[in-house]
Amino acid sequence: MSKIIDIKDLSYIYLPGTAYQQQALNNINISLNQGELLGLFGGNGSGKSTLAKLLNGLIYPTTGRVTVCGIDTSIKALRNDLWKKVGLVFQYPEQQIFESNVYDEVAYGLRNLDLSESEVKSRVYEALKRVGLIPNSMVNLSPVKLSGGVRRRIAIAGILALEPEILVMDEPMAGLDPLGQKLMLDIIKARQENKTQTTIIISHNLKDILALADKIAILEKGYLVFYGEVPELLNHIDILSKFRLELPDYLQVAYALNARGIKTNSEINNLHEAGLELIRIISSQKGKF
Repeated sequence: MSKIIDIKDLSYIYLPGTAYQQQALNNINISLNQGELLGLFGGNGSGKSTLAKLLNGLIYPTTGRVTVCGIDTSIKALRNDLWKKVGLVFQYPEQQIFESNVYDEVAYGLRNLDLSESEVKSRVYEALKRVGLIPNSMVNLSPVKLSGGVRRRIAIAGILALEPEILVMDEPMAGLDPLGQKLMLDIIKARQENKTQTTIIISHNLKDILALADKIAILEKGYLVFYGEVPELLNHIDILSKFRLELPDYLQVAYALNARGIKTNSEINNLHEAGLELIRIISSQKGKF
């Protein structure tokens, strides 16, 4: 697998040299391979959103280096094209909608790619379908008259239509009903199954995406306090407890069984594996009660 994100000794300072100087990130080192999913966690002010902007080229490092899709973001002439490769979905993307109808909103970025109008239309319609909307019923509607949840879907469709190599989503589940949350998870799963599309999910809720993530990064006050694969994190009970990272129900069951002396594999990554493990345990316990 080829490396698609390489962050070395990254530090970022807002308003350096002024009375309002603020260190947002300090000596961050992260690398991610093409097709992997990274879960990025941390509290308010931890530096998550700053890191997302650095990946997209909206800002560039104070010190250190950020290389994305082979592009050194410190080189202005190169980072200006990163928006084509890195799709950034902010926490409330529906607040950034500005076009008069749904079609133009989703097509906005595409029209900056010099695509034919037929290709633009094809991508707009496909992106709307991917977020659970019926294109023919939506394209002529005014976004401002639609619900917040639908506007969010439209905003996300605008990013998906660009077919970015990397998709960064900031709190994609926030404020969504169960159906909307399932839709977001389905989009994330589809990208991961593609094997070539890389995804970064910024979240406060480990439970939502632990079963999908390949790697986890945890920030605290600008410092990277953990970076590694999911099984490694699950062995750090101290970190899970400190950051109140809630585990999926199946892992809570696994840890509870281990605590009661029933040897259980706690490195399971999904419900299917959990089901197989429970079947194994039940079979091994037959005749003991």
